[in-house]
Amino acid sequence: MAATPRFQDDAADPPAQQPSSDADLPAGRTQSTGEKQPAPEKAPETQSAATEQPTADKHPVDEKLPPAKMFTSGLQHVAAMYAGVVAPPMIVGPAVGLSAKDTAFLMGASLFTAGIATLLQTLGFWKVGARLPFVNGVSFAGVTPMIAIGKDRGADGIAVIFGAIIVASVLGFVLTPYFSKLVRFFPPVVTGTVITLIGVSLLPVAFNWSQGGNPTATDYGSMKNIGMAALTLVIVLALRKFLRGFLQQIAILLGLVVGTAIAVPMGMTGLDAIKDADVVGFPTPFHFGAPQFEIAAIVSMCIVMLVCMTESTADMLALGKIVDRPADERTIEGGLRADTLGSAVSPLFNGFMCSAFAQNIGLVAMTKVRSRFVVAAGGGILILLGLCPVAASVIALVPLPVLGGAGIVLFGSVAASGIQTLATAALEKGENALIVAAAVGIGLIPIAAPEFYHAFPKDLLVVLDSGISTGCIVAIALNLAFNHLGRTGASDASSEQGSQEGAPAAGTEPVAVH
Repeated sequence: MAATPRFQDDAADPPAQQPSSDADLPAGRTQSTGEKQPAPEKAPETQSAATEQPTADKHPVDEKLPPAKMFTSGLQHVAAMYAGVVAPPMIVGPAVGLSAKDTAFLMGASLFTAGIATLLQTLGFWKVGARLPFVNGVSFAGVTPMIAIGKDRGADGIAVIFGAIIVASVLGFVLTPYFSKLVRFFPPVVTGTVITLIGVSLLPVAFNWSQGGNPTATDYGSMKNIGMAALTLVIVLALRKFLRGFLQQIAILLGLVVGTAIAVPMGMTGLDAIKDADVVGFPTPFHFGAPQFEIAAIVSMCIVMLVCMTESTADMLALGKIVDRPADERTIEGGLRADTLGSAVSPLFNGFMCSAFAQNIGLVAMTKVRSRFVVAAGGGILILLGLCPVAASVIALVPLPVLGGAGIVLFGSVAASGIQTLATAALEKGENALIVAAAVGIGLIPIAAPEFYHAFPKDLLVVLDSGISTGCIVAIALNLAFNHLGRTGASDASSEQGSQEGAPAAGTEPVAVH
């Protein structure tokens, strides 16, 4: 897959893209500068100099928006991923035997460490960070193995989990330069498949939220919950249709506000969470004791780390296409360093392993706000929420059915972006259609038949229960088998063209859902 430099300026565009309407301007003037037009014999020299001078325009990814717009757009990202951040500690805490108070502490710590990881990813330093509008948070991939490690062990179980995460994250950081070289094995036929699976795999989360989020609740799946989700979906779509400008860009956030306002008199949310929350609460380092290191736990979390790195690579490739800055090897290496470094630091503040949040990719695609500083503002908000439990509880007021209605649009837009990428993958050539068919089919198994792998070892379930991971592995393996191995000469060239042809060129309109 052709790689484009991360910090490519618009000045590098070929002169052929310049407007050709200078003839309509006054004699001796040019459209681009308004200066005197040089003599014909000097034109080539002048043209070369013009291409060497950087343009004042920034790529939308590096654009800094006005403070108010930066804050509201960042808040929208936080609202979209809040439930995903607090859900793992909500599940793991009770499973290992923590009290409600300690579980709440884990939730605040997860928000805090998600903010740190997001800042590492968006702002970065040295060779750390993809410097894309990339949100990081607690990975769902680690929930099952973490429960197995710490079940009924209380604080000691959490300490063992944290020790395993630290070791796995450090090893992941060391492996990052080698893992990132796999980017050449992600042509459009692979990336389109994985992006589609990301969106489709996330939709069940939105459906669960729409039903109420808790399968054991008496009102789970009630008409009231699903009706509220449907109403929120309609509100979001209507706002996107009739609003313009900035208000249209924050339609998701406005839809969440309107949906929550409607849910309050219906008794679907209340102010109890705010009343019981502390105003200030810093996640004390090693609150559950010093990390403990057990070989079995370390091996299990190393597998989780490889899964997270695979999913993050796919997410970076997806986001790179959406923001019109294709993720090259250097971008992926920096992004994986941010993932692994954030995960290594996270246990210090009582947080879990961090990885990319695909749901926010859908938000970028939908709003077309591509600035990484907007997401960095969201990271700052996450840190403040982690330091101020009462502020975090405000976002917690949004009922899950409301969040589910908005999530259908968000996650569906990711799948739509994947389908659009597949449209450029020349599926009529070679075995590309077969690659997509097999990868999507296997990737959908955990969604369509959740108990399909019930007889397999638990350690394998870390990979097999993730349709994104299995689909990605199958797509890469089949692409190698059909388009690389055993191919020589013209056959190889034809196959490569089939898998790469149609990839969006730099400077084209980003993948988005309107």
